[in-house]
Amino acid sequence: MHKESDIRQPLIFGDKSYKQITDDVVKPVFGKANKYWWIVFSLSAIIAVWGVGCIAYTIGTGIGVWGLNSTVGWAWDITNFVWWVGIGHAGTLISAVLLLFRQKWRMAINRSAEAMTIFAVMMAGLFPLMHMGRIWNAHWIMMPFGIFKNQFGTLWVNFNSPLLWDVFAISTYFSVSLVFWYIGLIPDFATIRDRAVKPLQKKIYSILSWGWTGNIKAWVRFEEISLVLAGLATPLVFSVHSIVSMDFATSVIPGWHTTIFPPYFVAGAVFSGFAMVQTLMLTARKVLNLEDYITVKHHEYMNIVIVITGSMVGVAYLSELFIAWYSGVEYETYAFLNRARGPYWWAYLFMMSCNVISPLIFFIKKARRSLIISFIISIVVNIGMWFERFVIIMSTARDYLPSNWDMFHPTFVDIGIFIGTIGIFFTLFLLYARTFPVLALNELKTILKSSGNNYKNGTVINPLIASKPAYANSDDLTKIEGIGPVISGLLNEMGIYTFKQLSLIDPINIKLKLDSQGSRFRTHEPKTWPNQAKMANEQRWDELKKWQDELNGGKAN
Repeated sequence: MHKESDIRQPLIFGDKSYKQITDDVVKPVFGKANKYWWIVFSLSAIIAVWGVGCIAYTIGTGIGVWGLNSTVGWAWDITNFVWWVGIGHAGTLISAVLLLFRQKWRMAINRSAEAMTIFAVMMAGLFPLMHMGRIWNAHWIMMPFGIFKNQFGTLWVNFNSPLLWDVFAISTYFSVSLVFWYIGLIPDFATIRDRAVKPLQKKIYSILSWGWTGNIKAWVRFEEISLVLAGLATPLVFSVHSIVSMDFATSVIPGWHTTIFPPYFVAGAVFSGFAMVQTLMLTARKVLNLEDYITVKHHEYMNIVIVITGSMVGVAYLSELFIAWYSGVEYETYAFLNRARGPYWWAYLFMMSCNVISPLIFFIKKARRSLIISFIISIVVNIGMWFERFVIIMSTARDYLPSNWDMFHPTFVDIGIFIGTIGIFFTLFLLYARTFPVLALNELKTILKSSGNNYKNGTVINPLIASKPAYANSDDLTKIEGIGPVISGLLNEMGIYTFKQLSLIDPINIKLKLDSQGSRFRTHEPKTWPNQAKMANEQRWDELKKWQDELNGGKAN
């Protein structure tokens, strides 16, 4: 394994051993959920029940309970379908592409991101099924080989239709993502199996782990199949949403009939998917007590991706406007002017504000590293991406014949189903977090010695080795300017008891520890602490006192 640069911030915070990583990751499976988990779960479950009720009402009554009309045949159902498929993209992208590029920061988020893909694609699949009206006949589209017949003879689907391409593309993507996710879980299932005490629990995880032994041969095959599936999933990430975009691009409707849609849709899918991963990870780190593994640095990396993909989406918006103007086709020009100035102008304003303007705040480092701002922007981005799909579908209902023009007005069932799928999605994710390890347990251990907090710079301080009895004569760290009793206790938690240890530690690591404790410590700047500790360790008390006086007087950094 290559050594990581010393100037990089650690990806695993705190003084962790291999056993501690296992304890922390499997704790949600064996332990009791905290109050935050119950609050989020209860809210999600209530919304999910509301959504299931609306779905049952739709199936029992018919899609006439929706706000569809003769002009707007595609409305919230297809808007939501494209939105959920887009969210489902980033999970496999994070795992597959970052695995191929050997990015270590994926270790803390890939498992939950992969689960997000599974749940998001499941939510997306609900909408085309309900849109059929007779959902109990949905199996016909999967049987194009003459098995079922009606009064007109053998039933054949239209293979020329992009709508059928969707069926094959999304089902293939879902299958590969499911296998990729499950294969990665097998070693972790074996770990839970070996720790389980209850007979039923042990039996279930024994079956799920497929007799995993953890020998060299098993790990070699695990690595090989992971790379193969990553290589297979990566082009699928790009192909699936390209095919979804062809539902629109192969039409002759102004505003849809454009070749920019495939890359435009892919960029938007990655954009919204990373935003949802950000939302889930910020939730998971709080409700599962995983702050030491899902760090500020992980969220900063995801925010950087959000800025990049958001900029790509912004360029796509401008390209659409340019193409409409440059084409000289009055219908095409009108389609885009109607989006910005027509009856759905408010939705267009939401789309541009949320997707193009709001991510720009991440160019500011403090905003990029702020968990509160990250959480807000992640939600804002997904609101904006939903409005993007809404604008594309709704505003384009104004086609060549003004006599066909009409407005779409959602019913309570439309709203209930969409909000309900969000509740179902979060309910499934929270249940998953209580039964499966949400972090790649064994993969985290592979980066501990290169990316762990106390392994960087060669200053390994492990309380299991350098325990309190070994430091019976520990130094009074409060003699350092800026360190009080509370911060001294935090340093002790990191395994720092002496001036010598403090003089060797990277100030960045101390800063991260302080930031993780809340806003009251974020004003403390530990840059001078190692140098002060060095002077104190060498008993240069006069020099230290003089320097501290200068610090208090603002004459030194």
